[in-house]
Amino acid sequence: MYPSRPDTARIMTPPNEADDRINRPDEPAKTHAPLPAVVPSEDLLRGHKTVDIEHNGTVYRLQSTRAGKLILTK
Repeated sequence: MYPSRPDTARIMTPPNEADDRINRPDEPAKTHAPLPAVVPSEDLLRGHKTVDIEHNGTVYRLQSTRAGKLILTK
């Protein structure tokens, strides 16, 4: 248990996993996958309501709705 002092309002928390990794230099740091590319929908639609996208020999249709949502169909 942590000692309490009436004149100090401090909250003590146990160390987290990141703190443990700092204390264990023999373990490799976890690496994260690169973030996926972000393409604005305006770049795909180019002012049109629909655009056809070919992917692995199959054609998909990307459609913008009046509500501002996107629908991708095969």
